[in-house]
Amino acid sequence: MTAVRQDAWSPDDDLILAEVTLRHIREGSTQLAAFEEVGERIGRTSAACGFRWNSCVRKRYEEAIQIAKQQRQKRNYLKKQAIVATPHVSSIAVYDAEERAFSANAVTTEEGLSVDSIIRFLRQFKTTYQDVSRQIKSFEKELKEKDDEIDRLREENERLSREVNNVQTDYRAVNDDYKTLIQIMDRARRLAVLTHEEEAKPRFKMDANGNLERIE
Repeated sequence: MTAVRQDAWSPDDDLILAEVTLRHIREGSTQLAAFEEVGERIGRTSAACGFRWNSCVRKRYEEAIQIAKQQRQKRNYLKKQAIVATPHVSSIAVYDAEERAFSANAVTTEEGLSVDSIIRFLRQFKTTYQDVSRQIKSFEKELKEKDDEIDRLREENERLSREVNNVQTDYRAVNDDYKTLIQIMDRARRLAVLTHEEEAKPRFKMDANGNLERIE
């Protein structure tokens, strides 16, 4: 039993899918048969191959598909001509001759038009795919750098926030100490004023005769 792959499709997988599917279209077979053949070759399910073809690969081969369909119509036409050939000639011989003529023409057509154009297109697609892959890697690298920068700025912001909280705490403590100092200084000032007033008041004492006399 072939292991079923679940990794990403590579350019070579897409190329095999395109080549086999175009061959089945050209030969008058079904796309389902093509997907089953591709699945056996690259280790994927036919459903996965069909989804890949319809969602991604098919749009890149519209011109090749039209050429393959034209070749299929010509093949069907030659088969019909062989069936209705004159009864004096063996239908098998007619078909064989027509088939050889078609094959020679098909080879010329495929080599001159479809195969060369498909090969050029696939090479161009491979180059484009490689360029896109490099751009994606560059974007991923740039995105990672931005993420790292965001993480660094986030850590810096948290550090500054902690410092601001510490400064606010220190400010409240200093402010409380300042208020306490002002209160102490105010009490000391009032106490000094009262002491001075007490000292400024005249003092008296009683003599032996019972008279009051001022003490300097």
